[in-house]
Amino acid sequence: MLGLDAKFLYSETRMTHMHTLKVAVFDMSRLPDGYSYDEIVELFGHRLDRLPPFRRRVVPVPWGLGHPVWIEDPSFDIKRHITRCRAGEPGGARELAAVVGDVASRRLPRDRPLWEIVVVDGLADGRLAVVAKVHHAVADGAATVALLLSAFGARGPDSLVEVWRPEAIPTKPQLLKLAARAHVTRLRQLPRLATRSLRGLRESEVRRRASPVRPPLPFDTPKTPFNVSLTGQRTYAMTTLALEDLKAVRRAQGATLNDVFLTVCGGAVRTYLIETGALPTRPLVASVPVSTDPSTARLGGNRVDNWYVSIGTDIADPLERLQTVREVAAAAKGVRSVLGNDLLERRADIVPPQLYTLVVRTWARTRLANHTRPPVNLVLSNVPGPRERLHIGQAVLEAIYSVGPILEGIGLNITAWSYADDLNVSVLGCPTSVPDPWLITDALQRSMSDIKEASDRSARTG
Repeated sequence: MLGLDAKFLYSETRMTHMHTLKVAVFDMSRLPDGYSYDEIVELFGHRLDRLPPFRRRVVPVPWGLGHPVWIEDPSFDIKRHITRCRAGEPGGARELAAVVGDVASRRLPRDRPLWEIVVVDGLADGRLAVVAKVHHAVADGAATVALLLSAFGARGPDSLVEVWRPEAIPTKPQLLKLAARAHVTRLRQLPRLATRSLRGLRESEVRRRASPVRPPLPFDTPKTPFNVSLTGQRTYAMTTLALEDLKAVRRAQGATLNDVFLTVCGGAVRTYLIETGALPTRPLVASVPVSTDPSTARLGGNRVDNWYVSIGTDIADPLERLQTVREVAAAAKGVRSVLGNDLLERRADIVPPQLYTLVVRTWARTRLANHTRPPVNLVLSNVPGPRERLHIGQAVLEAIYSVGPILEGIGLNITAWSYADDLNVSVLGCPTSVPDPWLITDALQRSMSDIKEASDRSARTG
């Protein structure tokens, strides 16, 4: 297993669950006989040849002397991965979100492949939801899009993988031998990596100081209600923004779609904090995951980096906020390009598992997040999803939502997935950091309206 993938395993504690969530809502009204749960289980079983990460389980190296390994699970049983439940009445968005929050609150067991699916029926208007929980060690956002396209048969036959062949669980001597070989390779790479890291840090800081707008550094943050120790429970809400509205603002203001999304989130968080009496005078800083390999041919693993971006929560005017976010995001991208977009992956590969696990668990156990300044205030992610509507037979995939994990001291994650003409946005928190995430989804709608109206008014008068 690569170090960056393993890092998501090491980061997991009783309160920090390192899985991602995908919520797919289907319109089943065209099916004359409704749906069959058994048929859904059978369908996923038949498509496992298209989903290789879903067949692999983790085998840890004894005593944490190396990164775990993936093997094709010899005791795979799809019925251990797919369950069903019924949403409460009347089966609307809030009832579905309550199910998602409950699913998000439970960690994935490590004795099987790191995913599970909950089929949710009882939804209004002939809809059915599939809530997929996938550990972040399995796939990042770009790889998940590729898996989704593969599962729906939206990829050509050349993309199919070999027939599944279960593997025996390696013995302890075999695992230790694999770990030793990997350590030798890493030790050989260490001098070059250290030199590159030092040079990159020096050059990126020169670039940052020379920039007219300096992007923030980690811990250059205010303290907010989001930045607390977590409980094991999760709160969840979702909403949908019109993708064309974001594109219209992008065209009119000469920004990127991600700039507009970050600005809308900044406005929503500003409104939420004002209404809860907790808006700091300093702008909040977001960690913005970016893919270093957005190819839809990759069906697993993580190829990601992060930018640190001030999201203008101290600015009331939406267009002024957009201009600030645009400048900071561009500067952050420039600084990170000097540092190297793959440096995070390479450094994660050499960190000893015991050290990383010790730091994470000590941080969680001492609950220091309640008393210290956070490295960032929240996570904001925007993933390009399928551009065309997908189908399974006569069932239409109406909407798909996605969200990644929250962390100790970083208790808010807002993730957007574009799908066809929509931008579907998820908000994840926990009862201590975001007691009512629907307040944030409502604020997102208002923030989108505000920036669209301001952009239209600017175009008319400009």
